[in-house]
Amino acid sequence: MTNASTAELLHLTYQDDRGLLTGRWGYQPDRSELAPAYDHLHDVALDCRAQRWLLDIRQRTLPDPYTAQWLFNEFYPDIAQQLSGQLRVAYLVGPRLRGLIEAGPDFQPLSAYAGRPFIINFFGEEQAAIDWLFAA
Repeated sequence: MTNASTAELLHLTYQDDRGLLTGRWGYQPDRSELAPAYDHLHDVALDCRAQRWLLDIRQRTLPDPYTAQWLFNEFYPDIAQQLSGQLRVAYLVGPRLRGLIEAGPDFQPLSAYAGRPFIINFFGEEQAAIDWLFAA
């Protein structure tokens, strides 16, 4: 169940004909707002059986190392297992945030995802992100 503040933070849409779940973050959240938003993302993804996600984080301004570790070590592996297939996540980011993410200690290049149950990539343009999601 989503509440009004979760909906303002993370707006989700699912395109059934394409099997694409899109999440658009509305603002830079406080860490306390993240758990309900990710719970909502988890529930919608499972309901839709969505294995391709476009997450637009252009409204976010700071990476959170704690959340990144949790996403990569728990959230993404867990949901990929529940979806019974490789989860593909394309992040749509602005140049400043992308630079901060790529300079961070938890950043992994695309090649690091070989054989893993999920794969993450970062894009500056939405069409490039969508093309990548459907290239596999």
